Amino acid sequence: MLKKPTLVILAAGMGSRYGGLKQIDSFTPEGDTIIDFSLYDALSAGFGKFVFIIRKSFENEFKKIFNKKLEGKAEIVYVYQELDCVPNKYVNPERTRPWGTGHALLMAKDAVSENFAIINADDFYGKEAFEIMAKSLSEMDVNSYNFNTMAYLLKNTLSDYGFVSRGECQVSETGFLIDVTERTHIERINGKIMRENDEGDLIPIDENSVVSMNFWGFTPKCFEFGSRLFETFLEANKENLKAEFYIPSIVKEILKSNMATVEVLKSNAKWFGVTYQEDKEIVEKAIGMLKKNKVYPRNLW
Repeated sequence: MLKKPTLVILAAGMGSRYGGLKQIDSFTPEGDTIIDFSLYDALSAGFGKFVFIIRKSFENEFKKIFNKKLEGKAEIVYVYQELDCVPNKYVNPERTRPWGTGHALLMAKDAVSENFAIINADDFYGKEAFEIMAKSLSEMDVNSYNFNTMAYLLKNTLSDYGFVSRGECQVSETGFLIDVTERTHIERINGKIMRENDEGDLIPIDENSVVSMNFWGFTPKCFEFGSRLFETFLEANKENLKAEFYIPSIVKEILKSNMATVEVLKSNAKWFGVTYQEDKEIVEKAIGMLKKNKVYPRNLW
């Protein structure tokens, strides 16, 4: 019998554009965080373990909020993504931001021995997305090189208040990922969706582009692809205090190897999230409507 899949939650970000720790900010009168809805949906879908990737500086706050809610329902593990979790020669005391989502994924290696999904702490993915992902992971052999990602349309994932980062996906006719490119600056300007190119110029991008919201499904085999690539990244960026190593970089390596496939799963569930403080009111209203329509109970726990 296959183990229940695990959910890994990327929660070590600093929330610089939001102006605080959005991972544990409240979005309902009952005090729910966005993570609460992901946990609730994941438990309902059949996930059996939760791995929080955080920083030690807010460990106590996380444990205070989530341990009691999950006690007796699932296993909980905390993994720490710190600036010095790299080989000594790459530690730079002037660096202030985490090394990125790809580095965070590598930090979870020793905590995950089962099939797992990985998500952002500040994104609301929807009940259906977790059900589709859980079913897919439950049917995967733990030694398989067949992975997946949950896809969304770009036009449904933007903030009205500034630029966002998205993984732009190129998808085959049979529904498998051909390539993914991390776009670190996409925004709507005068009704048009624009992205920044390598020269820093803004150019148009199709609103119906398929994008990744960092909702990936992996077996533990994915860790084989990341470590060496990260060392190469560190060597190339040792003087760059803002460089980040993203999950799509690891996925590109996976695809390049010709050893693995990444199926693109699609959900009609409504995505929303918070990048800026101004996004909060929109998310509060959306979650309020979901509770009003009894998609979620008033009290999740």
